[in-house]
Amino acid sequence: MSNTSSSSPVSSTRKVELLAAGAAVVTVVLWASAFVSIRSAGEAYSPGALALGRLLAGALALGAIWMVRREGMPPRAAWRGIAVSGVLWFGFYMVALNWGEQQVDAGTAALVVNIGPILIALLGARLLGDAMPPRLLVGMAVSFAGAVAVGLSMSGEGGASVLGVALCVLAAVAYAAGVVAQKPALGSASPLQVTTFGCLVGAVVCLPFAGQLVREAADAPVSATLNMVYLGVFPTALAFTTWAYALARTTASRMGATTYAVPALVVLMSWLALDEVPGLLTLAGGALCLAGVAVSRSRARGKGTADATATGAEAGTEAGAGPRGAVQGARTGRPTTED
Repeated sequence: MSNTSSSSPVSSTRKVELLAAGAAVVTVVLWASAFVSIRSAGEAYSPGALALGRLLAGALALGAIWMVRREGMPPRAAWRGIAVSGVLWFGFYMVALNWGEQQVDAGTAALVVNIGPILIALLGARLLGDAMPPRLLVGMAVSFAGAVAVGLSMSGEGGASVLGVALCVLAAVAYAAGVVAQKPALGSASPLQVTTFGCLVGAVVCLPFAGQLVREAADAPVSATLNMVYLGVFPTALAFTTWAYALARTTASRMGATTYAVPALVVLMSWLALDEVPGLLTLAGGALCLAGVAVSRSRARGKGTADATATGAEAGTEAGAGPRGAVQGARTGRPTTED
């Protein structure tokens, strides 16, 4: 009986870690696919209209699931984080990024926006008390170097306007602030609640673009509209929910570092879907991005068993009490942050 009771918490911890890691993988794959869809939809829709259409599609999909699951309204304590993340991340970020990518080439946009994970780490350490282990810092440095290489290799003749760079910087800041604001909300609300109402808040923020959306939808090709709907259902509704699920079980800093896998996946998807053959610098940058993510999410040798045992009780709380227990564990900086 002693062996069973001692191994059960470890087993529960590993299960939570694997589920969170799987959710993170789903998120980065779908967010990478969004770049391909945005390229198509952005030819027919203006930045604000595209953001609103994407958010409306996402809100409808999330709302349907929320009603079927009967999760109810988020608790009062979660609304501040939901509102802030909805305004900054779901609303402002999407408009600023869409607009910025029309002003600068794709490489410059990718390079500037990739300061977001660094900002998340700094804000997470300052406001949430996130731990900053050496492996995380080294991994982020390696991944950022890879993002720089990818950005430089993708930079074309479009150049970088001051407005475009400023918009991409604002998008990165909004993204980081939105993630850090969302984290505490997951302590009292479920990932589905946080994502559904955050998306709804973002859609409300973008309502001033409703007239543009109606006019442009009337003239847009079906392929562009389908890409906009895809952006809402998958990279928004599904990916933001899996993101919230994983974020509830780790630190904001580590989740931010995980998104450095996106540039590498974008390179691969562009190669497969758009027949854009990457150069050697692009491939090397993508490999660095993935290597940095691997380092940032790795464990120190010899710590795995002790960490799992130490956090077994927290894993049990997570299994029975939802995101609250996981977030409390993550805030302590203990190994529940090792997805």
